[in-house]
Amino acid sequence: MSYTSIYPSVGFNPTFKRFIEDFYRISDTPDAHDEYADQYASDATLIMASKSAKGEILALRKSLWEKVASRSHKPLKVFPSGPNSNEVMIYGTVDYKLKDGRESSVDWAARGVLVEEDGKTRWADYQVYLDSAAQSPGK
Repeated sequence: MSYTSIYPSVGFNPTFKRFIEDFYRISDTPDAHDEYADQYASDATLIMASKSAKGEILALRKSLWEKVASRSHKPLKVFPSGPNSNEVMIYGTVDYKLKDGRESSVDWAARGVLVEEDGKTRWADYQVYLDSAAQSPGK
């Protein structure tokens, strides 16, 4: 699975590009809860549709896998807010296989701010916009 995205022709830190690719690979790995939580700054805010966490990412991450058997993100386009910016908008799709046997594909968008903390790139803020009803019973 490729997590490579399209970027506009503006300067963007190649470390941030690698981070974004690795982030979605980790996001799609069901048992990588600690590694996923480590992708966020210690005081980061994560908003995932109707769920949110400030600094306590691990519990939210685990809850995101309660109904999901597998997921496959395709981060299609990344839009830095300007040359050499640490703020991005991302557009993509995600395919879900739910534990009840249903499958779904959802378009999503995200806004994120990247920082360096302890010598590592992390999200300071990350918010995902998607139709959370795609995982609801009866859909």
